[in-house]
Amino acid sequence: MRRLPLLVACLITTATPLTAALATPPEAANKIFQGRDLFGLQYASDPQIRPDGKAVAYARRSFDIMTDRGRSSIWLIDTESGSQTPLVAGSGSHNSPRWSPKGDRLAYVSSAEDGRPQLFVRWLQSGQTAKLAELLDAPDSLTWSPDGKWIAFTLFAPDSKEPLGEAPPKPENAQWAPPLEVITDITYRADGAGYLKPGYTHVYVVAADGGAPRQLTFGAFNESGPLSWSPDGSYLVATGNRNENWRREPVNTELYRISVADGQITQLTKRDGPDSSARVSPDGKSIAYLSFDDKFKGYQNFELYVMNADGSNSRSLTASLDRSIDSVEWSPDGRSLLIRYDDLAITKVARVALNGRITPVAEGLSGSSLDRPYTGGDFSVANDGSIAFTSGNGSRPSDVSIARGGRTKQLTALNEGLLGSKTLGEVRALDVKSSFDQRDIDAWLVLPPNFDPKKKYPLILEIHGGPFSAYGPVFATDNQLYAAAGYVVLYTNPRGSTSYGDEFANLIHHKYPGNDYDDLISCVDAAIAQGFVDPDNLFVTGGSGGGILTAWIVGKTTRFKAAASQKPVINWASLVLTTDGTAFMTKYWFGKTPWEDPQSYWARSPLSLVGSVKTPTLVVVGDQDFRTPLSDSEQYYQALQLAGVPTGLVKVPGASHGGFTARPSQSAAKASAILAWFERYRDKPAATQAAAAQ
Repeated sequence: MRRLPLLVACLITTATPLTAALATPPEAANKIFQGRDLFGLQYASDPQIRPDGKAVAYARRSFDIMTDRGRSSIWLIDTESGSQTPLVAGSGSHNSPRWSPKGDRLAYVSSAEDGRPQLFVRWLQSGQTAKLAELLDAPDSLTWSPDGKWIAFTLFAPDSKEPLGEAPPKPENAQWAPPLEVITDITYRADGAGYLKPGYTHVYVVAADGGAPRQLTFGAFNESGPLSWSPDGSYLVATGNRNENWRREPVNTELYRISVADGQITQLTKRDGPDSSARVSPDGKSIAYLSFDDKFKGYQNFELYVMNADGSNSRSLTASLDRSIDSVEWSPDGRSLLIRYDDLAITKVARVALNGRITPVAEGLSGSSLDRPYTGGDFSVANDGSIAFTSGNGSRPSDVSIARGGRTKQLTALNEGLLGSKTLGEVRALDVKSSFDQRDIDAWLVLPPNFDPKKKYPLILEIHGGPFSAYGPVFATDNQLYAAAGYVVLYTNPRGSTSYGDEFANLIHHKYPGNDYDDLISCVDAAIAQGFVDPDNLFVTGGSGGGILTAWIVGKTTRFKAAASQKPVINWASLVLTTDGTAFMTKYWFGKTPWEDPQSYWARSPLSLVGSVKTPTLVVVGDQDFRTPLSDSEQYYQALQLAGVPTGLVKVPGASHGGFTARPSQSAAKASAILAWFERYRDKPAATQAAAAQ
């Protein structure tokens, strides 16, 4: 039975009346959010406040409807007036703005010249721009030296592979097959990057007025940022793993001190666990960083540590917080630090004194995930203590805000022109207690535009991935498109979600999926209890970890009319041996390999429940997904076919796991395909069915 062509036919049929209607000019603007609106959205990221606090440079992401791709430009905001100026725009993509210590220059990465990302500096007073060097790959982790004379960065350095045999000599002008590809590393491909080229990422410096870059680190190891200079510019601190078995120890990183004069490397930390995100204090006497003692759990909180500059006297400042720290910066006076973390699904910035006292500074940060409402955000701090950060809410993607003198002011309104005239779905909090153990579970409803509480609406349960991540009350295009189609959308943070502490996240340690199922069903029951959800018209979808749970749910219950499992794990044994996270998943999510404990892998695989599935289930996946590879989705599709369950397989061409919805046309089409699948199985009121028959 070929169901995929039927789905395509359904989409075409659905589109026909709209096409016909457009033959007549519309009498008014469409006030409901629709797929085409994805091209008009913009969002802010990476706000960098100038050292004097008077301006913010930020990356502004928009979308080109003709190329169906995102593009980034750099804009400048006056923090007093709020006026904006495009600083680096035009052809190519421009990102990673970084101010010089005096604020007179701005370094950034641009692909303007020939499509290859290169390092540029702009002199603000003259408006002149120069490319500093010819780089073979994209520079990352740009960091100015304190005297403004150098810029440090990380860069991938290609290496040659050791040959394994050789082909016979090729005659001149012969057309032979490509040479053999020899793979020897445990991680040989990465989601979004594809099959990896041989080589390593190292630390470089280049003169701020241009010249040949100088490589500081070498060897068969990798270093990563952020990079941090000592106040006198004599050394840098970077993250790396130079242990002999580093390829199989993805979490065990250390901090290294790198001499700028001669590249001499000194290891500063030695812990079973990650040491990363180093920041040297303004006086050079201390180094702040993020770390935890590795207990091989599925989830572990990063704590904020401070140590002496030589690596001695390390101590945690946030051991009592029970929240994971995402990033850290020193205050300009060196008396405290600023941290970003998620707390009960809200992203916050707080000040941490050296005695461990924590004072909130800003909250309501918003990240760059457009399709789903994940927590996140960026911030930076000026010499006067002002903080620039990305902010958002349930009706708007990320803008730029500033916190100064105890007050917060939003500086941009990037989507007011597009969304100001739209009637969006209201995001409303929902109180839930799990039927399993009566724990509080955070949940939200997105209500259809022009919502009428006296009506009954179909419901879509939308489940987040991770599984160690969190949704929050922020903007999401998928949820708005589902709501615009007349559905109440339910999203939630079941056990395993972050921002609720170590114990809550690890309730699914070595038992995922598990009782998170009970949390999700409890949320559905709480939504039905509101009185406006039709209990006979329930649907479920989710991506990655949410795709796993979608497949798990339809194997456990027949309450849902239809499902759409997006980029799921279906067979854990095959997944951990094909994913780009092999070394991590086997060690932290299971503790054993598939051949050591096959029963645990099978018991947690949705494939084991296919015999119980009756729910029509669509499978959606990117064909370049190397995190939850296409093969797992194909297994589920074929299994459902063999079981006689209505199914379809939708592949998103060229899409990776992380870039599943990076192109607006594919993001809109994916949501439309899921809605078309749900509409096929949705019970319609008698009046609606009669009208459709006519």
